[in-house]
Amino acid sequence: MPAAATAAAAMTVLAVVAQDHVPLRAGPAATATANAQLWQGELLEVRAHHQGQLQVYDHRLERGGYVREGEARVLGTTPADAPQMLSVLRFLRDTPGSESLGIAYAAAYWKAAAPEAMTAEVFDALGTMAERLAQGAPTRQGKLDAIAAHMDVATQYGVKFVTYANAGGTDSVQLCYDGDAFRRVLALSAASGAVRATPAQRAHATLAITRHECMDPAMAPKERKIADQQRADLLDMFNAEDLAQLDESTRNRLRLRRAGVWAAIAFDRSRFQEPSQAAAQRAVDELAAINKSELSDEDAADYTEAAIRIGAVRWAAAPLVTPAGKLQVQLQAGEPGQTCVHLVDATAKNVPTLAQRCTYGTVWTASAKTSPDSRALALNVEVLDGWTELWVWHQETDGWKLDMLTPGNEGPGLGYVEWAGWSPPSRGKLLVVREVKFNGKVTRRFEVLRTDSLLAVKTANEPKKLDAFGLWADAEWRQDTVSLR
Repeated sequence: MPAAATAAAAMTVLAVVAQDHVPLRAGPAATATANAQLWQGELLEVRAHHQGQLQVYDHRLERGGYVREGEARVLGTTPADAPQMLSVLRFLRDTPGSESLGIAYAAAYWKAAAPEAMTAEVFDALGTMAERLAQGAPTRQGKLDAIAAHMDVATQYGVKFVTYANAGGTDSVQLCYDGDAFRRVLALSAASGAVRATPAQRAHATLAITRHECMDPAMAPKERKIADQQRADLLDMFNAEDLAQLDESTRNRLRLRRAGVWAAIAFDRSRFQEPSQAAAQRAVDELAAINKSELSDEDAADYTEAAIRIGAVRWAAAPLVTPAGKLQVQLQAGEPGQTCVHLVDATAKNVPTLAQRCTYGTVWTASAKTSPDSRALALNVEVLDGWTELWVWHQETDGWKLDMLTPGNEGPGLGYVEWAGWSPPSRGKLLVVREVKFNGKVTRRFEVLRTDSLLAVKTANEPKKLDAFGLWADAEWRQDTVSLR
């Protein structure tokens, strides 16, 4: 760059808009026409001062005008200015609603600070504010115009957001920060001195970029399998020394995330006919290691979500034992990607097939449970990651019928339904539990159903409110289910 151009660039004075709804006026008078409305964090080039007004140019909007001096903050550009900017950034990092302004200060700090002052703290702060901005978009009702404007300002500084349609099996759109700043934090984990990321910063970054809801639902199974394993590898990078430096709440969050990720890996492996028992057991173990006394309200919600994910896959961890009695299930490959389930009479000659159904989901054969009179069989099938249905065959006068119970009427999304016990044959009842998360709301129901029609006889949100669960609930189910956590 020529010397004259370098000098001109060095003399450029920048300012950042400090609040929302700042008018960019055509002249320095308060009565001048407003040509645009500016939002906090907007970067302006200051060209002159006029009677308490700043003459500015907004390169994003490609428009010039005037703003009051109190509505914008002139930014320093030298290393001496960096400490003050860092102080402001630390305050804005934890101030909801000021994300775009904080992102502007992070950018200004990078411009002013010396190279050796580029610490993981600034990247952590930037990522925190960008993530909060993305998470706040669907929840701050009545402020969507401000959210959209703040996101436009953030993109001015290179912050990127991604959207995923039909996230979680719903019709909603999930907005996510792309996580670049957090990846930079992790890249600094091998650095030395003050620049090195602390275990707490690394944990925060890892949790941010391994979020379940920010996995692209349109990924092909092979891509999803690779992505889930990458998430697991990131979560397993913390050694004993690192974990000792984290507070119990953060350790809990890491365990919860591992539980959900390993549950996803168990399902991934099942789709490629790979052993999934070890992955499912890892998920169960991670959930069991949670220190419940240290769960905050937010962490408690994450604990519930992790439990639902494990409830959908927990049968993968169970040993394969051929059930006693005449009713059994046999699996056979169908069309590419399909598994066909044959209900057979193991005591009859030539083992005849009583009924058959094919699925593109994963059949957890260890879940097969036969009624005491061998007139019904329940079986779990995970049709999508985190969504497990219950297939129930029951014998009628005209043959075997199959009914499918889903975790909830909405979805598919996140949920499971599982067998909990049979009544004596004379009572003709089936016990099930359903748990589902939809649009952020979790519903858990314990039900007593008629075996012949699967119509609900009684329903409650706790098993102790149903006498049938006290009388007929299976002992192994009580021991292994996550619904009684």
